[in-house]
Amino acid sequence: MQAHVPCEFCGSSDGATLYTDHKFCFVCEKWTKLEGSESVTVTTKKKLSIIPVQDMLIKDIRKRGLKASTCKKYGYFVTKDEWGNSIQIANYVADAEVVFQKSRDKDKNFIVRGHKAHVFWGQQLFQGGKKLVITEGEIDCLTVSQVQGNKYPVVSLPFGCKSALDTFKANIDWLKGFEEVIVMFDMDEVGQKAVQSVVGLLPPHKLKIAQLPLKDPNECLIAGKADAIINAIWNAKEYRPDGLVNAKDLKDVLFSSEETQETFEYPWSPELNKMTMGIRKGEMVLLTAGSGIGKSTMAREIAYKLKMKDGLKVGLVMLEENPKKTLKDILSIHCQLPLHLLWNTLDKKLLETMYDKVFGDGNFVLYDHFGSIEGGNLLDKIRYLITGEGCDYAIFDHVSIAVSGLDESSGDERKCIDRLMTNLRALIEETGAGIVVVSHLRKSDMKATPFEQGGIISLDDLRGSGSLKQLPDIVLALERNQQADDESLKNTLKLRVLKNRFTGNTGIAGYVRFNKSKNILEDVDPLEIKENKGEEAGCQF
Repeated sequence: MQAHVPCEFCGSSDGATLYTDHKFCFVCEKWTKLEGSESVTVTTKKKLSIIPVQDMLIKDIRKRGLKASTCKKYGYFVTKDEWGNSIQIANYVADAEVVFQKSRDKDKNFIVRGHKAHVFWGQQLFQGGKKLVITEGEIDCLTVSQVQGNKYPVVSLPFGCKSALDTFKANIDWLKGFEEVIVMFDMDEVGQKAVQSVVGLLPPHKLKIAQLPLKDPNECLIAGKADAIINAIWNAKEYRPDGLVNAKDLKDVLFSSEETQETFEYPWSPELNKMTMGIRKGEMVLLTAGSGIGKSTMAREIAYKLKMKDGLKVGLVMLEENPKKTLKDILSIHCQLPLHLLWNTLDKKLLETMYDKVFGDGNFVLYDHFGSIEGGNLLDKIRYLITGEGCDYAIFDHVSIAVSGLDESSGDERKCIDRLMTNLRALIEETGAGIVVVSHLRKSDMKATPFEQGGIISLDDLRGSGSLKQLPDIVLALERNQQADDESLKNTLKLRVLKNRFTGNTGIAGYVRFNKSKNILEDVDPLEIKENKGEEAGCQF
């Protein structure tokens, strides 16, 4: 025999008993014959009579710490059943009549006598007021009433936590007569699921949810924590749907001593740093440009500066190249040499020393995709870089390749980019990390001056989805005339801030030039740049 098991019919969490050949619920009186893996359910035909009040006693229930005066107020009796077993009886009253009784034996088996109804136990005692507390069972109801001196409204559910929804619905007008309705169901999973079943039934601001340090009120009373019950009533939180919070509850979040808004400078262009006030964790920066302009070069230099100068840990998701190329290019920034051209001519011992200086502390973490990109778990990889490896920043180059790795069943490119960018944005909000995303531009066939000739870039030129311009905090475009006759102009990039949530400043943010001999980007004095008349003509340099 196994007592106190759940009943799948009435929802009682512990009202049924499992025997060798059958199961019986003492709450709803369902009798189920077990036959192997199958079962046949019948309802017991025998209806037990309501026990007259004069045949029952009211006295202290010492095991539960309850006084006779509390039991008397609610009509909680002790007596013997038809078979001579000691039982406790709770009278359920409506219109001054006992509608049904719920009996409980020493093994916590329940039987309903009379006609069941969805009424709260103790409901007849109260007709509106300031606070109403609703517990899961009668013992808890008596407990909460007693610790308040039996002065304030407390009721309980009739048939366990799964009767909460039907009982609330059946008595909604009565519940509305109280200014606050505080649910104090059990703190276990079943009890808290019952709480969620009744949210939204009452008008806004009426329902509140109490939290206890132990499973239920009576456990608190027996453990000497009666004050915790009182505190739970007064500290009960108003129910709000997930995601809604009152500003008065966020003061500690805003003024937390642990919260800092540390800013890190971009590696180049004082004007860019002035316009954006730098780069911050908790933000998404999107770099965009035409093909071959220098997006990846710029992303690597940002990564190098964040790690080597600012002491941050950086994750690198470089989908256009293998880890060996990424390592060599970052090492080139440190050595200020085009290592891909000089690799076989340089002292390997010296290079190994430089390698240890840049990568030896473990603060660069790379995603090695082995030439295969599985879009379905790419976000998981980025999440792990942040949460598992502890990276402060993730460099993600680039969106279009990531989307191409998704299954065809995932939808078209726009929808895939929307999902990816939305998930990245959510990851930033969740973790507080920073992400630098590289994105391509759409084809420039219709532009007066194509991107490869230095055409002006706008937010509408971002390739694929509106989320690319909506979700980032900063959008930084790189413009370069790859067809310029002047070699210095050909290697000069104009930085244009297209979006800037932090300061609101947008426009031209300085110039950088790629130094081939050093393999790095360097600032350029704007006075060196000879621009033709007006950007509207499409001439950038």
